[in-house]
Amino acid sequence: LIKIINHSFIDLPAPSNISSWWNFGSLLGICLILQILTGLFLAMHYTSDTTTAFSSVTHICRDVNYGWIIRYLHANG
Repeated sequence: LIKIINHSFIDLPAPSNISSWWNFGSLLGICLILQILTGLFLAMHYTSDTTTAFSSVTHICRDVNYGWIIRYLHANG
């Protein structure tokens, strides 16, 4: 049992060309998922009409639960 765990997890066979850029790709994937999810949540409350667009942004920041966090995550993500 210990030999199976050792070969599966500890002595994991991995190619030699894997570097820290693989971690960067995972980080980019997480940022993309964060952008998509927060964009969907913001789109549920946003109005694209020219007269009410700013009012909908203030509505998101003031009236929606944690709307300001979602907006800032979307802006910085």
